[in-house]
Amino acid sequence: MLLNDYVAVLIAAIVGFFLVFSALIGSRLLAPFSNEKQKSDTYECGMLPIRSANTNIGVRFYFYAILFVIFDVEAVFIFPWVVSFMNVGIEAFICMTVFILILLLGLAYAWKKGALSWR
Repeated sequence: MLLNDYVAVLIAAIVGFFLVFSALIGSRLLAPFSNEKQKSDTYECGMLPIRSANTNIGVRFYFYAILFVIFDVEAVFIFPWVVSFMNVGIEAFICMTVFILILLLGLAYAWKKGALSWR
């Protein structure tokens, strides 16, 4: 029966819920609490904080993060393709070439727009 295949998943979900719930309750009961102002201050290596930690982050950092994720994902897709290069055939070679060209166009666009220059 189809439902018998999902019994293990249901048991794992129940056990996981119980473990997370018990960890949250345990930390709430056992953790020390303090309402002092110093506890909510930003810690800067033992020095008093100069300004608030809630500052705006420049959009440049998001560009770098997005570009890093894009090229990290590229590496994740290219590595298995390279390992099995001799067995995948010409269709996979064409698909990967198109994939790399699209990423190179994205890199050229980012470079042209100045997203890679640190100001």
